[in-house]
Amino acid sequence: MDRARPRSAFREYAEAIVIAILLALFIRTFVVQAFKIPSGSMIETLQIGDHILVNKFLFGVKIPFTDRILFSIRKPHRMDVIVFKYPADESKDFIKRVIGEPGDVVEVHNKVVYVNHQALVEPYTIHRDPMIFPAGPQSPRDNMEPLTVPEDSYFMMGDNRDQSLDSRFWGFVKRPKIKGKAFMIYWSWDGPNTWIRWNRIGRLIS
Repeated sequence: MDRARPRSAFREYAEAIVIAILLALFIRTFVVQAFKIPSGSMIETLQIGDHILVNKFLFGVKIPFTDRILFSIRKPHRMDVIVFKYPADESKDFIKRVIGEPGDVVEVHNKVVYVNHQALVEPYTIHRDPMIFPAGPQSPRDNMEPLTVPEDSYFMMGDNRDQSLDSRFWGFVKRPKIKGKAFMIYWSWDGPNTWIRWNRIGRLIS
């Protein structure tokens, strides 16, 4: 009776590496993906240099390399902080907060956001510029005429309202372009020559 030849250590290591790579790709594609915050549009909720984890499974498992959703746990809700493809350049990822869901009427009056004619209570927002721009198509930052969110689309805004390029300027985000919900900060610093922000690591995003 022939004995099975033992596998070489090299082959065992190679198989383990291949399995680990495939598992990592599977998790990144369908479950969780890491992102780094490059701008201050979500201050104070997210700081420049925060590294976050995004749940890609919650809003829909997609066919790889497409925007076709196979199934989802739930739809995005108002106040969710989400990552999505920037509508003006889909090679870039943006992160904002959901303000308007499909069918909602969103408007802004003197920096106050109204949804369905009710002022939102938004403890997460900051306004660092005391100037208020008048209403107009070229400056919708502080005053914006009512907009109805289309079906299967969302209205996004940054928490740093005076310094955020968001749906006030470039319109709505379609649901298939949403990548996932940000849920935790796993690392935080603003470059190799800065202090680690230990108090932010492990913080849940809400």
